[in-house]
Amino acid sequence: MKFMKLGSKPDAFESNGSDVRYVISDLPTDVIIHVDEIKFYLHKFPLLSKSHRLQSLILKASEDSTDEVFMHDFPGGPKTFEICAKFCYGMIVTLNAYNVVAARCAAEYLEMTEDFEKGNLIFKIEVFLNSSLFRCWKDSIIVLQTTKALLPLSEELKVVGRCIDSIASKTSVDPVNVRWSYTYSKKLAASSEIVESQQRTQTAPKDWWVEDLCELDVDLYKRVMVAVKSKGRMSGDVIGEALKVYAVRWLPDSYDALVADDYTKRNKTLVETIIWLLPSNKASGCSCRFLLKLLKVVILVGAGETLKEELMNRISVQLHKASMKDLLIPARSPGDTVYDIHLVQSLVSRYLMRTGITHHTEFFDKDENDMIEFNFQHDSLLALGKLVDSYLSEIASDPNLPISSFVKLSTSVPEAARPIHDGLYTAIDIYLKEHPGLAKSEKKKICGLMDVKKLSPDACIHAAQNEHLPLRTVVQVLFFEQVRAAAGAQTAPPIDTAHGSTRSTADLGEDCERRVADHPTSPKNQLGSLKIKEDECGNKSKNSINERGNGLLLPSRSRRIFDKLWIGKGQTEKSKSSETSGSSQSPPTSLKPGEAKSCGSSLRNRRYSVS
Repeated sequence: MKFMKLGSKPDAFESNGSDVRYVISDLPTDVIIHVDEIKFYLHKFPLLSKSHRLQSLILKASEDSTDEVFMHDFPGGPKTFEICAKFCYGMIVTLNAYNVVAARCAAEYLEMTEDFEKGNLIFKIEVFLNSSLFRCWKDSIIVLQTTKALLPLSEELKVVGRCIDSIASKTSVDPVNVRWSYTYSKKLAASSEIVESQQRTQTAPKDWWVEDLCELDVDLYKRVMVAVKSKGRMSGDVIGEALKVYAVRWLPDSYDALVADDYTKRNKTLVETIIWLLPSNKASGCSCRFLLKLLKVVILVGAGETLKEELMNRISVQLHKASMKDLLIPARSPGDTVYDIHLVQSLVSRYLMRTGITHHTEFFDKDENDMIEFNFQHDSLLALGKLVDSYLSEIASDPNLPISSFVKLSTSVPEAARPIHDGLYTAIDIYLKEHPGLAKSEKKKICGLMDVKKLSPDACIHAAQNEHLPLRTVVQVLFFEQVRAAAGAQTAPPIDTAHGSTRSTADLGEDCERRVADHPTSPKNQLGSLKIKEDECGNKSKNSINERGNGLLLPSRSRRIFDKLWIGKGQTEKSKSSETSGSSQSPPTSLKPGEAKSCGSSLRNRRYSVS
């Protein structure tokens, strides 16, 4: 820290109690100056030679036959007046970044100008400010902090403006030319530390300045950031990082602290300032997580619909980059759902509207020039589908969540965003478990959201044993599994079948399954131990239910449905084969011809009803 010493005489000020200050001298004091609650017993001559204001006040007191002078609201208080008095006596005074603004304002108040005496206090302080403090990064910030207590005089003396200009100019310096110390405690650093120029061996990062500015109050911070942006040399990413660091520094993490009466007004002002300072480019500068955090604060502190709309428009540009936890924004309406589902619904709608993606959008191979944009849009849409399904799984356990809200949010995502429906099935499963009182029609409605043909084998196994699903849905799952198993058997090569080298319909959506988030109640996690090895099933008879079911262990209800489907299908196929080949083979002795015909007819009717 820079400092300046004035005067050469030793300090002769002493205290007599808590409210009396006097000068040790052979000459008796002849004037008493009251500054707030402190009395200063001083000599007239040193004061009259430096301060025009004191000269006027002392002369007026003499005319009134008194030796006491009263100065109320003195800039900086008694401590700063003592600095000015010592300067008048020629005693040693040390000025630094913490007291220089107060001394400058006090000297202005006392009219210690060059017109009154050459080399007066105002001149010396100005030299110190311009030649030392404003050239130092940290001292400039300290000086700016001290100006707030001395407003409006510090503003009138242009100390505030000069500090801001000095700070903004240094932030715009090429990081290669940064030679001063700064605080940098990012994740790359081992701990919070002050990086000294002598110790640095690498170029300063682009955001080297953001942490030091966090010490400023919000109103001063706003003015500095406006000046930084006005320079036009700072990228939106660095501006966004600076705002994020400042928000983390001052915005509380807990809900109680955020909405506390003592801090609501401050938090509201803070979030309003940060949003006002966001980069003009809505697509860059700030992460989606940071914007969602600001949105949560805006809603909780009641910052207004204008700020809310601004944030929602920015979030909708990059909603696909959000995480499920970022969307868990508490609902404000009493007695409503735990989280604000309508807000998420609005964000999804705005995202799709902005990207131009509709429910009928399909992705086909593009020309080579359009492949980059095509891949980005496709990946973004998949990420959105994964995000919505994860959010549905989280809110499904809310007992106050109406089925209409669940269905509306689920259907807001285009089909292209869900190449597989495992995530949606997980959410539906949780909702059915947490809402056992649903009517049959409601269960049918919510289960109709998913396409059983887009379920992975693990999800099909889980669904086949799920007692919460309607019977119709279980039948559809079983039927599709048999179709998929039959297709896999027809396309399987005769050699190396143990390794499943051929890609069958059982591999549907294999590339996209990796994109679906794991959930604690996901079918994959619950059914990892329920798969049956192929080699254990290979020695079973051809009429074995386990073999026909591709290794499914089914509950009694699903087993009965499965038996009817498979036996009827087998008998029908055998009859058709015999008629075509002209064979005289008779049907199995376990069934009479009439029974086989009846079973086949029943199967056809059942298959039509399923499909």
